[in-house]
Amino acid sequence: MIRWRKGEVVRIRREWPGAMELEVTVPEGTCRALAYPLLVGRPEPGDEVLLNTTALAMGLGTGGYAMVVAVPNRLPEDPEGPGHLVKARYTPLQATVLGADEQDSPFHELLREADSLDGMPVVVADLHSALPPILCGMSPRPRVAYVMLDGGALPAWFSMACAKLREVGWLAGVVTVGQAFGGDVEAVTTHTGLLAARHVLHADVAIVAQGPGNLGTGTRWGFSGVSAGEAVNAAAVLGGRPVAALRVSEGDRRERHIGVSHHSLTAYGRVALSEAQVVVPELPGEFGERVRDQAELLAVRHELVSVPVDGLYEALLESPVKLSTMGRGLEEDLAYFLASAAAGRHAVTLLG
Repeated sequence: MIRWRKGEVVRIRREWPGAMELEVTVPEGTCRALAYPLLVGRPEPGDEVLLNTTALAMGLGTGGYAMVVAVPNRLPEDPEGPGHLVKARYTPLQATVLGADEQDSPFHELLREADSLDGMPVVVADLHSALPPILCGMSPRPRVAYVMLDGGALPAWFSMACAKLREVGWLAGVVTVGQAFGGDVEAVTTHTGLLAARHVLHADVAIVAQGPGNLGTGTRWGFSGVSAGEAVNAAAVLGGRPVAALRVSEGDRRERHIGVSHHSLTAYGRVALSEAQVVVPELPGEFGERVRDQAELLAVRHELVSVPVDGLYEALLESPVKLSTMGRGLEEDLAYFLASAAAGRHAVTLLG
């Protein structure tokens, strides 16, 4: 189940808040490895590191990384401070964090009886790659919090996009929920994560999506994006205004993802039991007609909102982070990014 390797750190390739990319020698040669210093300490050149190389060997979605499990000859100091909320529970790398909703938190009293999002727009998307284009579509830019679900990467530190978007002020903060961790705010569930976004980070708008990485099996129900439908339910029951961003593609070679992805049709059409405003981008030509026809399947339960895309391409060009989804950039799958940006554009119109 796990491929173990010992390696030696050659150099630090780059780092961003919460993560370090290393060059490490292993018996097979050299490889890129990723370390989270808050979990394993800070590896330095010459250190021996214990690696999990399973996903790297199988070519899975870790960005081509081996994962540093420990720096065995230089263990980090014991953690200090409050926090007994355990993430990645009962795994060898379970970690304690201070949850905003737990008793030791300064926000516990605030969240103990919190029960409403006060009509806050909540944009829900399938993939993490939708986060930057949704933000690109927001003008004027409101105060936005990202609620990261645990369907993809568990550490928010893995996302260079999150780090950059916080740095430039496009995000007020990241809330990690479920088994995900490493956000500016930690929470137990999607519900308390949304409440923390509103009442702790004082967000005007929340964006909900899984972390980087996405698990799919080519079956109707076997994909991690079903959580998008559950997020719609959470936003609605808390008095938010769910806005569903469609996963749209003109560049994907798989028929089930051409036009409106079956992921969106299942998550919003079957899993989401509460009504959302489903944003249908006004894309041109036959492809645009296909998207509109497919989206009509969701009109049984949801309100379809047609949103123009004029000017959104120029807005996407101003993204402070690289736009990429499933290995495709802006020009290779423009429809995907326009659909996401249209959801952001619509969310802003819902603000008082």
